Amino acid sequence: VNMAGMAAQNIVEGLVSQVEWKDLEKLAHEPGTVLLDVRNPGEIERSGKLSEGAVNIPLNDLRAHLDSLPKDKHLVVSCASGQRAYYACRILKQNGFEHVDNLGGAFATFHAVHPGEA
Repeated sequence: VNMAGMAAQNIVEGLVSQVEWKDLEKLAHEPGTVLLDVRNPGEIERSGKLSEGAVNIPLNDLRAHLDSLPKDKHLVVSCASGQRAYYACRILKQNGFEHVDNLGGAFATFHAVHPGEA
């Protein structure tokens, strides 16, 4: 019920926007974009990196590392399935980050479509 409510609130209020996994490769090479992976290091060791240049800050540590992220860049946030990335996007927006997007489909979709790239 909480997940359905959270999804409905996001749709109605437009709290977090998304970019699609198919655009990740292009975005990864744009100088104004930072890929932020909020998975835990163990998950990345087991499953692979989202992208070679992705910044890893686990969701539980995000608030303590807000100062290390650029507020003037486009942040694309990902996790394993999308839920933690959604929370991370909300935290970032509440702390003054304006251009923040959740990676639609998250790492799971990207990895399923591009298994050799992770």
